[in-house]
Amino acid sequence: LVDFINQKFKSGGMAFREAVVEGSALRLRPILMTALTTIPGMLPLALGLGEGSESLAPLARSVVGGLTVSTFTTLLVIPALYFLMARKKI
Repeated sequence: LVDFINQKFKSGGMAFREAVVEGSALRLRPILMTALTTIPGMLPLALGLGEGSESLAPLARSVVGGLTVSTFTTLLVIPALYFLMARKKI
């Protein structure tokens, strides 16, 4: 995401804020598609449905939780922090 924003800023000739907004908007769909296919796919395992899934349920819960938090962080926190930190340099 940060590299995509940098490419938009340097080659697009647009303001940094615009590059952050446009770069984040363009990367929103692929990030959400990845997360929203993996999380529901792991839910049956996380809920312990099926034979023998009790031993893998804690791992699946960790994956679902980590993916949820990392998706939120990638979409909201990283662009905001990058904008605030890079704005001081520019």
